[in-house]
Amino acid sequence: MRDATVGAPMATFWKALILAAIAAVSFVLALGMVNMAGGKSMGNSQRLMRWRIALQLIAIVVIMAAIYFAHR
Repeated sequence: MRDATVGAPMATFWKALILAAIAAVSFVLALGMVNMAGGKSMGNSQRLMRWRIALQLIAIVVIMAAIYFAHR
């Protein structure tokens, strides 16, 4: 039987990484919404959308890695 405290630091690491990834996606999404609502540059809007998509990919990879390593 495994000691419950052995994986605790790693679990905290993954939780913090997941929260950071979600926060980054949310932040860029909010920036994009503010940009669209203000009727500002379409080029800036497109750049923010690309950033959001890239950050979503990173967030999904981080979440999948956390699930994978949690069950090892």
